[in-house]
Amino acid sequence: SIPELGDVLCRWMDRIGMPKAALLGNSLGCQIIAEVAVRDPGRVVKAILVGPTVDPQARSLYRNGWRLLRDIRHESLLSIVTQGGDYLRSGLRRTIRTFQLALADRIETKLPRMEMPTLMVRGEFDPIAPQRWAEEATRLLPRGRLVVLPGAPHAANFDAPAALAREVLTFLQQ
Repeated sequence: SIPELGDVLCRWMDRIGMPKAALLGNSLGCQIIAEVAVRDPGRVVKAILVGPTVDPQARSLYRNGWRLLRDIRHESLLSIVTQGGDYLRSGLRRTIRTFQLALADRIETKLPRMEMPTLMVRGEFDPIAPQRWAEEATRLLPRGRLVVLPGAPHAANFDAPAALAREVLTFLQQ
């Protein structure tokens, strides 16, 4: 579940001696960061949410599956192969179950409680986190700012790393 994945992140941070940090997550990672930020706000100095899921207007396997199919045409072949390999290694049952747990998690209820500075990022061609949802999610954040990466897909961290890094470094230096 998202809370369990949040627990894993916190345990990892403890294990490596990192009591707090700026955290960046893509897609499902946004939900995990939001979970940790709300449950233990002292751990998250700043948050960077790239391609946040799940859009409340598309809370179904069908709608998100359709958005994922539309996104594929914008992702690089290397990104598709890498992500496809991850899904294969996880197995169909676990992939679907994780997807169901992501759909059940309501990030929109957590965003208003994220008091730390938060950078919301979406790729220009991201149908999974459409512009309307990115704007809505940013408005829910007490200290949020939205950046759109030109030409980038949902996995902007994979397919537009230089543009993302520039935005993140600027945000972290503020």
